[in-house]
Amino acid sequence: MKWPFIKLIPKNTKFGFVRFSIPAAIVSVVLCIASLVSCFTLGLNFGIDFKGGTVVEAVWDKPINLAQVRERVGNMNLRDVGVQDFQEPNQAMIRFLPPEGADASATVDSVKAELRAIMPGVKFPRVEVVGPKVSEELGTNGALALGIAIILVVLYIWTRFELQMGFGSIVALAHDIILTLGFMSITQLDFSLTTIAALLTIIGYSMNDTVVVFDRMRENMRKYKKMSLGDIIDLSTNETLSRTIITALTTFLALLGLTVVGGETMQVFTVIMLFGVFIGTYSSIYVAAPVLILWPPKRGAEKAAARTEADARP
Repeated sequence: MKWPFIKLIPKNTKFGFVRFSIPAAIVSVVLCIASLVSCFTLGLNFGIDFKGGTVVEAVWDKPINLAQVRERVGNMNLRDVGVQDFQEPNQAMIRFLPPEGADASATVDSVKAELRAIMPGVKFPRVEVVGPKVSEELGTNGALALGIAIILVVLYIWTRFELQMGFGSIVALAHDIILTLGFMSITQLDFSLTTIAALLTIIGYSMNDTVVVFDRMRENMRKYKKMSLGDIIDLSTNETLSRTIITALTTFLALLGLTVVGGETMQVFTVIMLFGVFIGTYSSIYVAAPVLILWPPKRGAEKAAARTEADARP
């Protein structure tokens, strides 16, 4: 049984994507610059995984007065205190770093005592403590995982396709990562191990879309040897557009469901992924492929001429 709405997705489109490549490139460059400026000025909101510290989740049988909690906890000589609501009005999350040289467990007990004084019967279903050494190791391992993933993806694209296509994939990959980090900087979403997982998934999703477009483009370059490169990019992108729309739409719907019912733990991951799916789809159409116009790959006749010229040399 076919999905009834599949008929709404166009099959034989003839959009002129290359025609808008220059405006799209300008928008991408401006957004990338804005993202980098945001990362260096606002910075990323590093979570407990990378910054270290303590997270205490409090649950009461009444709505929690966050201002009162901030005042009481803020007067305890703690560092980097943060209090925010958590899923429901009767839930709160308290983050802090203990004073220099203080025992983490004793500090947690003191915070719990302060909260019990203003909220009798409050419960603490989750308490997480991450030391500075552990957070440093997690940060190093997270950056290493991202670096290895990027290198492996680039090597795969470079060996499977032309050098120019490999360069196009690198540009698209850098575009997606920079914009995603900029989005996190502006929204101040927690940058944690969950974020690393989301970035790795975005890298894979973006490259998957790019590989599909490049594969069809390579076939069409062999098939239509006299067609201009711009027309081949338009033709290849249109031929894979229905597949791109279906993949992006199904992924978007699944992530939207997780965002709504997945709770606070999954929410950061799914929000980042929703943004990444959109950016990854955009970059495969308006970043990776148009790069080939700036650095066009050699095609059949050009390769043959180059070989003839090389053979004719003494």
